Amino acid sequence: MDCRLGCGACCIAPSISSPIPGMPEGKKAGERCVQLDDDNLCRLFGDPRRPQVCSDFDATRDVCGDNRAQALILLTRLEQATGNA
Repeated sequence: MDCRLGCGACCIAPSISSPIPGMPEGKKAGERCVQLDDDNLCRLFGDPRRPQVCSDFDATRDVCGDNRAQALILLTRLEQATGNA
């Protein structure tokens, strides 16, 4: 599946422990990444400063569902299930 432009759920729901420009300590689960613009697009897409975990993320139906609302729910549940929330 292709990433939904303007979704941004993967930049909000999960925690990210690696440094992000503007967020040197990473981000907490549910916290909006500072690199997510007003259109829910990553400002660091294609930039070598983008965290590897972000570059490695693949949109799949099991974590992204059928729409942005489902993606937020599924990614939040995954975060909680892995003990990172």
